[in-house]
Amino acid sequence: MSEASVVISPSGNSALRVVSVLADREAGWRLVHHLARFVDAAHVPGVECVIPTYDAALIEIDPAEVSLDRLGDYLAHVIDGLDHDRPLTDTPRMFDVPVLYDLDGELDLQKVAAAQSLSAEEIVRLHSEPTYVVRCLGAPGGSPMLDGPPFPNPVPRLASPRAHVPQGVVSVAGRQATITPAAAPGGWPLIGRTPLTVLDLDSEPFVPYEPGDLIRFSPIGRDEYESLLGTRMVAR
Repeated sequence: MSEASVVISPSGNSALRVVSVLADREAGWRLVHHLARFVDAAHVPGVECVIPTYDAALIEIDPAEVSLDRLGDYLAHVIDGLDHDRPLTDTPRMFDVPVLYDLDGELDLQKVAAAQSLSAEEIVRLHSEPTYVVRCLGAPGGSPMLDGPPFPNPVPRLASPRAHVPQGVVSVAGRQATITPAAAPGGWPLIGRTPLTVLDLDSEPFVPYEPGDLIRFSPIGRDEYESLLGTRMVAR
C-alpha cells in the first residue's frame, strides 16, 4: 500500500488527522481502524490518544515528546505496511439488544414514521431486521455508531435538542443508528429503549463491543423490558 491511500495533516499543534482517500469506503474504514489498533498496541512515545471514526483517525500527542512531522513520517511508514483487505477481526462478536419500541408515542417513533411516510410498525421492522456493524465508538460513553437502518430517507435531527437523554435509549439520525450508554444531551430522534446496561465504569473496557463487532435489535414488550432492566450487555 502506498501513502496515497491516506492524507495526513495537522489538527492544531498537538494532533494529526489521518483520512482515508480510498475509493472503497469499507477498505478505508478498515484501514484507519487497523492503524489505530497498531498505534495503540505499539505504545508509540508521545502518542496520548487515538480516536478512529468512519474514515479517519485523530492522533493526539504530547509535543514535548514527539513532533508532528516525525510522527507523520512514522505513520506513513506504518500505513504502507497495513492490509486494508484484512478484517478487523476474524471472529466478530454478536450482541443481541432487546428494544421496547416507542409504539405508545412517548418518544419520537411516530414522528420518524410520519417523516418516512411509513407506519410505526414498519419503522420497527426496518430497524430490527438488519445485522449492524459497529463502525466506531462515539459520544457519550462509547456509543456504538451503526450504519442504517434502511429507511427510504435520511432521518432529520430534532429541531430542538433535548437537554437530557437517558441511558439506554435507541436513536436514529441521518443514515445512522446508535444506543446511548450514558445520560447526556442529544438531538437524535428516539425510537425506543433497551433495558440492558451498556456502560460499566468498573470494567475495562467500559463498553463490551468494539469496532467490527455486530449488533442486532429485537422488539420486546413492556413486561419483558421490566424483567430485563439492568441486565449487562454481553455477547451471544
